[in-house]
Amino acid sequence: MAADPKILDIRGQSLKLNTAADVIPLLEGYDPTLVEEVHLGGNTIGIEAAQEFARFLEKTQSLKVADFADIFTGRLISEIPDALKALCDAIEPKSTIVEINLSDNALGVRSVEPMRNLFEHNRFEILRLNNNGLGPDAGTMVAGWLKKSAELSKAKGFTSNLKTVVCGRNRLESGSAGAWADAFAEHGTLVEVRLPQNAIWTAGIEALAWGLSKCPNLRYLDLQDNTFIKDGSKAAVDAWAEALPKLSALETLVFSDCVLSEDGKDEVPPLLQKLAEGSNPNLANLQLQNNNLKASTFKFFAESLQSLPKLKWLELQWNDVEDDSEDDIDTIRQVMEQRSGKLLLEEEEEEEEEEEGEEAAKEEEEQPLSEDARKTEEVVDALADMMNKVSVK
Repeated sequence: MAADPKILDIRGQSLKLNTAADVIPLLEGYDPTLVEEVHLGGNTIGIEAAQEFARFLEKTQSLKVADFADIFTGRLISEIPDALKALCDAIEPKSTIVEINLSDNALGVRSVEPMRNLFEHNRFEILRLNNNGLGPDAGTMVAGWLKKSAELSKAKGFTSNLKTVVCGRNRLESGSAGAWADAFAEHGTLVEVRLPQNAIWTAGIEALAWGLSKCPNLRYLDLQDNTFIKDGSKAAVDAWAEALPKLSALETLVFSDCVLSEDGKDEVPPLLQKLAEGSNPNLANLQLQNNNLKASTFKFFAESLQSLPKLKWLELQWNDVEDDSEDDIDTIRQVMEQRSGKLLLEEEEEEEEEEEGEEAAKEEEEQPLSEDARKTEEVVDALADMMNKVSVK
């Protein structure tokens, strides 16, 4: 008898599932017509095993969550497309799907094609595609399929369901950022977008400012560790200064490690000036670590926090704090404490940040990665490099 007949969960068992016979015992006790969630991560699934899971998935009637994260560790590059196709094809017709998670699988150009029909035709709400080593070519393909999904919905008179996209650590680069911007603009419904650590530079960041400005309900935005200023060009910073006033619902903004100011220049980035003008009155969590921010920015925050009445979490670590900024820092800290909030400035606060940051942001905690997933993070980029050298014909 299944512990919960609505949830099939085999996560983190480090099972090597090669054949249908390996899978059948795991499905015993589950009525597919009752199952609402399927979690397969932390195991390694071959083609025949994936096909057996697919036969079960085809029979589901109320499936909401399809969690296929971290299921190909140790598999040959040649195995992944067929296994992935079996799983994606099985859930593509399911109108009940809310969330799809394919994170922590080494994909690349060769292995993304099986996701095409699912991404184009299923009107899901949440897509988690994190740490897949996509690269700009596969990233452009995925974004194009998502855009087509929005176009098909509009043609049928439907509003898009897509609300959350998590696509970090994928080396999307500026080469695919324009396609993602087009997809976001076409949907116009995004509430949460996380694209950290994607090596996106100025032109790509500028494009994303345009695309995401078409999503007025956006509440959570994470562009950490992408580059706003390169070779003196501030076009991306200016573009986001124009975009922020269109995102009045924004609650969390993560622009850490983004080069918001040029090294050696004491200036207040225009996008921060917009915040002082009250462009985002609902902002509660602002993360600006390691952005070459200097005395004028600290003074700016000390004088303008009243324009951010809901701000309770402010991260300014690894910026250029000088002695003449101490009074401004004290003012900022006092204001945050009066709000029962927190200013993070010193390196020793890092441990406390990890414990409290997400609670202050009121954002979800995802399931911890299994040991196999952690190993996948170490090898996914290397595998993706090999796969991106293979052309689709």
